[in-house]
Formats: sequence, structure tokens, C-alpha cells
Amino acid sequence: MKKIAIAAVLALLSAGPSLAACYEDIGCTDSDAFSKSDLRDLSCDALWEVRNTIYQENGYCFQTKKAINFFGNDGCYISDQGKVKMSKIERDNVARIVAVEKQFGC
Repeated sequence: MKKIAIAAVLALLSAGPSLAACYEDIGCTDSDAFSKSDLRDLSCDALWEVRNTIYQENGYCFQTKKAINFFGNDGCYISDQGKVKMSKIERDNVARIVAVEKQFGC
């Protein structure tokens, strides 16, 4: 199984004002449609990080201690996860990540 190095995330400027995370093995969170096949090569921890990175990039204020410790809440402005505005690509990526997490029992 290929492993993605969490520390190897590259932040690139997206078309908008925010930064998007880009991962060598799956692409950028805001512009690339992640394939379930590529996502299946990731660990539960990596899937959790990628999914929550998308939420962080869109202003979500994390509620769990784990996420707050990992991401922090600096600059967040949305406390209701259901109200986080995402592009179609981002929503679809989150949905695919969640599906793979369910498959793995994460």
C-alpha cells in the first residue's frame, strides 16, 4: 500500500484567496477529483486529515480536541459543519473520503 507522507503536504494558491492543500498521491483539495482507488491507498489517519483539511480550508471551527490540537481554530468562522460552503469538487471529495473511511471501518 502506498503511503502518503502527512508532512509532505504542499500548500498552493488556489484560484481564490485561500490556500488549498495538495497531496502528491491524490491531488489538490479544491481542484482535483480524488479517486476512490487512490483514497484506498491511504490510512485512516491520512483520510481523516485530508477530509478535515477541506473543512479547515473553508472556515470550519473544529469541535473535537483531536482536530483542534491538529489544526487549531485560528481564522475559523463556521461552527456548524453542515453550513460549511464548499465547491462541488470539495463536496464530492469529502463524500468519497467518507465512503472509503466507512469501507475501512475508520
